[in-house]
Amino acid sequence: MSNERPFQELNENLEGSLCRPLRTKWKRRPTGSGGLDTENTPNELIQQWSPPHKKPLTSAKGKENEENVFFLARRPRKRRESSVGLCWDSLPDELLLGILSRLSLQDLLRTSRVCKRWHRLAFDESLWHGVDLVGKAQLDAELGQVLSAGALRLRCPHTCIGQPTFKSTEKLRIQHLDLSNCTVETSVLEDILFRCGHLQNLSLEGLVLSDSIIHSLAQNTEIVRLNLCGCSGFSPESLAEMLKSCTRIEEMNVSWCDFNNLHVQAIANNIPSSVTQLNISGYRQNLIMEDVKAIVKRCPNLTNLDLSDSVLVTTDSFLVLQQLSSLKHLGLSRCYQIHPASLIDFEKFLNLQTLEVFGLIQDSYLPILCKGLPHIQINTQPFSTVARPTSSSRKDRTLWGMHCRLIYKH
Repeated sequence: MSNERPFQELNENLEGSLCRPLRTKWKRRPTGSGGLDTENTPNELIQQWSPPHKKPLTSAKGKENEENVFFLARRPRKRRESSVGLCWDSLPDELLLGILSRLSLQDLLRTSRVCKRWHRLAFDESLWHGVDLVGKAQLDAELGQVLSAGALRLRCPHTCIGQPTFKSTEKLRIQHLDLSNCTVETSVLEDILFRCGHLQNLSLEGLVLSDSIIHSLAQNTEIVRLNLCGCSGFSPESLAEMLKSCTRIEEMNVSWCDFNNLHVQAIANNIPSSVTQLNISGYRQNLIMEDVKAIVKRCPNLTNLDLSDSVLVTTDSFLVLQQLSSLKHLGLSRCYQIHPASLIDFEKFLNLQTLEVFGLIQDSYLPILCKGLPHIQINTQPFSTVARPTSSSRKDRTLWGMHCRLIYKH
């Protein structure tokens, strides 16, 4: 029993010391008492451990705590960046735009759903210079969204266009637009083209237009290439006014439109002198020799002229066409008033490079004609490319030779 008593007392003392609150300041006892009670608490060291901006909090509840001073210290937190790396939110807009410029069309649209900031950056106009939607069967609100994003080049032929939505009435930035053979209501097309004021290249091949659309085109005085092949629905007067306004046109395709002789005269008498390539084929008896003379007189710098399927054009036109000293490509296919034997007269056209006379000569006579005109290639291209955009079947995804980066992949 005498041996167990010291261990019991030691255990009681340890339990009491753990249960008592920690006192950070001890009272000095008289010097004569000796022992550990005579040592002072290291207050200076405790204050060094505490953050410099923290002040001691003194509890004054009850008399028993008047002499107790408590110091609260907090361990400094580690900076989050040091553990997880650089945060996306800390990147500047310029760097994020550089990253987004590497994404595909679908990935860019997915990125726009992350947050408000990324949505704003994903639709920055610098990312939407060229958009190729070939293969997209239906376009509704997407078309308005792409155009409103500031697209400069848009390629979406053979597409069914519904009702695009626009958030503002500001003019669009679009400069190069291919809507060839789209299925679209005339009213929708009017709304789109009314918002365009900077068009340089435009293809509306095969569409039903209106005088309102032609008036809108007249506001785009910077047009260089205009493809209206197979169009209908507008008057000769609006066509003449548009040609008077758009004085920078270099390539124009008005072949096989629903024209009468007044439409043809409007073109012949108002075509800008800047035109160097013209396709005015397919007018049977509506294009006469007087129209050819007017065109040659107004456009002396023509290099490419297609008069195919004009049955009233005769060999008398050769002397008129010879005035075009820069003429390199000529189309006279199915102009049945021209006798095949008279084609040898094109030896006088020293700068002529290609001659299309499909339907005028038999295959057996073609080698003889080629031998008589060694400097001219005959019947090499059955379809004219004047003012037409790059074919959608090509894999280089270009529009009039310009690259479209954002591509729809189906």
